Amino acid sequence: MLRIQRTGIGQEIFALSGRMEEEHIAELESLIKSGGRGQRLVVDLKDLTLAGQEAISFLESCETSGIELLNCSRYVREWITRERSGKES
Repeated sequence: MLRIQRTGIGQEIFALSGRMEEEHIAELESLIKSGGRGQRLVVDLKDLTLAGQEAISFLESCETSGIELLNCSRYVREWITRERSGKES
């Protein structure tokens, strides 16, 4: 189960908590697309406990498109880095 909490003043913050699986990507993507125009977008991963391969690929593409990943755990950061390296090969 994944919980997405949307907050922010001057920026749009999407705080994720729980497990992020493939079925959650469409919902988060829709929320991000509906975010405030011209505002900085942030995905806070502080309470993310588990992420699948599809979720990592999605988070990597978010970061590539300019969305900040805040409180990214070490294992998620390393996985995103490997994902990015694989795309460059």
